[in-house]
Amino acid sequence: MRVFVTGATGFIGTAVVPELLAAGHQVLGLTRSDKGAETLKSLGVEAHRGSLEDLESLKKGASSADATIHLAFDHNFADFEGINKKDRVAIEAIGEALVGTNRPFIITSGTLLLPLEKLATEDDNGDYTIPTAVRGLAEQLTLSFVPKGVRAEVVRLPPTNYGEGDHGFIAMLIKTAREKGESAYIGDGSNRWPATHRLDTAKVFASALDRGTAGATYHAVANEGITAKEIAEAIGKELNVPVVSKSTEEAPAHFGFLALPFSRDNPTSSKKTREALGWEPAQPGLIADIKEGHYFKN
Repeated sequence: MRVFVTGATGFIGTAVVPELLAAGHQVLGLTRSDKGAETLKSLGVEAHRGSLEDLESLKKGASSADATIHLAFDHNFADFEGINKKDRVAIEAIGEALVGTNRPFIITSGTLLLPLEKLATEDDNGDYTIPTAVRGLAEQLTLSFVPKGVRAEVVRLPPTNYGEGDHGFIAMLIKTAREKGESAYIGDGSNRWPATHRLDTAKVFASALDRGTAGATYHAVANEGITAKEIAEAIGKELNVPVVSKSTEEAPAHFGFLALPFSRDNPTSSKKTREALGWEPAQPGLIADIKEGHYFKN
């Protein structure tokens, strides 16, 4: 298939694209810059100029492909409501372009929208009493295109997709630990974070494209739930700094906006995804990946 991929030059996208190419697909990658176009060219991918804000570019990309994988997401977390609205506008534009085609349309969501303090499954919907659940609106919008003749699917990612080059939550926690001179967790640190290596995440998207079904939700989760204390201890050991607890009241001053997600208890199952897609993670777990040292080179 010819697959249109938004976010093709991103941390996840540059893992997904090689998986698609290895499976024999052609890839059309969205990019807004010359640098992005060069990156795509180096991967053996055709560049499609545009952006999330350029809805016509999204429609043209989707219309010219046999399938669409939507990975792009604005990471300006200071305006979480705004970036989620932008995501939904982009999804609606792509979905409308695909109505009646029965082509695959796979979007990216996250596990932090799920009910907390229980092992969440693919069948769970967002808990809209928590702020991070706003992303679930994108899931609802995407799946609303199934009755309109679109093979829409959702892939939920854990808050941490790790691996060399990661600039997400783990890198931010390490930066904070360096600056503060201590690696911290919140409360007793027993709250759990799911996590997946980016290379294993990429395989979920490729499998969802080849084996997925309309209306399905998949969890790209390899590590069901690593405690915040374990993460803090691994970081503290590598940086040789004390590992300490911060109270809920102290956490915002120490972590900034990370205090909210890092306090969440978000254990998440991927049992149904593994069964449906034949997916089995093969990369090292998060703690082992932290110990490899690549986060601490600079």
